[in-house]
Amino acid sequence: MGDVACLGIVVADLVTKPVGNLPEAGRLALVKNIQLHTGGCATNTGFALAKLGLKVAVLGKVGKDGLGDFIVQQAQSMGVETTGLIQAINTNTSATIVMVSKEGERTFLHSLGANGKYCLDNIDFALVKKYKILHYAGGFLLPKLDGKPIASLLKKARSSGIVTSLDTAWDARDRWLKVLEPALSHLDIFLPSIEEARMISGRKTPEKITSFLLQYGIKLIGLKMGGKGCFLRGQGKEGIYIPAFPVKPRDTTGAGDAWVAGFLAGFIKGWSLEKIGRFANAIGALSTLSFGATEGVRSMEESLKFAGL
Repeated sequence: MGDVACLGIVVADLVTKPVGNLPEAGRLALVKNIQLHTGGCATNTGFALAKLGLKVAVLGKVGKDGLGDFIVQQAQSMGVETTGLIQAINTNTSATIVMVSKEGERTFLHSLGANGKYCLDNIDFALVKKYKILHYAGGFLLPKLDGKPIASLLKKARSSGIVTSLDTAWDARDRWLKVLEPALSHLDIFLPSIEEARMISGRKTPEKITSFLLQYGIKLIGLKMGGKGCFLRGQGKEGIYIPAFPVKPRDTTGAGDAWVAGFLAGFIKGWSLEKIGRFANAIGALSTLSFGATEGVRSMEESLKFAGL
């Protein structure tokens, strides 16, 4: 049986660094690097899990174009199952221009592309059932799945004995809880960023955010807090803060997705919540040390050594 089926947004990232101010209209500015990488929450998390030695599938939709070919080839080269990664002829692969500042912070220009057309009819549930965890990656960026459709899929997965997990992206259309609420009662694990969780819950502190969210029956919540580490809490338990690893980031692209991979890997291995959080922080930190979303992620053995576990 496989470990994690990562279902969600699949993107080609054109990453450029360093970017200060954009040039005036009609002008040109020079940057040191422009590189093509795989991106998107499902791809990033899936690839990071694969590098940690887990058995992974990525499910989503790309175009039958150069960018789509690149993503599929990269996934296959890493041993990721791609039978659920559809290449459609009538749409373009989703793409993001990632502009990285000299401090490592990111600004994005994003085209939904094929992600905007990915729907329930595209999902092979027989494939999903071959994995222990169904992780929905990139909530708020899949308009034909977000809301009741993904809630129905998560419910079906849970009733089949599959652990359900969800990670969100920023909701540029400011719908938040209205869109996400149908799915919350069908989740075992919820892993948003602290900023996204504040918008979803209307609360500010990790304690109040998690108290609000746990009312939906979610078993485990992990709040990604960047340089402040993370806050973890399970049903009937006090929350715990786990500090971040002190690193000097080169590129924070995909760090949150790498953190999620670390969390899910630790969960599958049955570790304590504190150990899971420390390992997740380590994977997130390692991902920032190289250019691109997953290039910095190392093997399980190397990652455990870095984490001091």
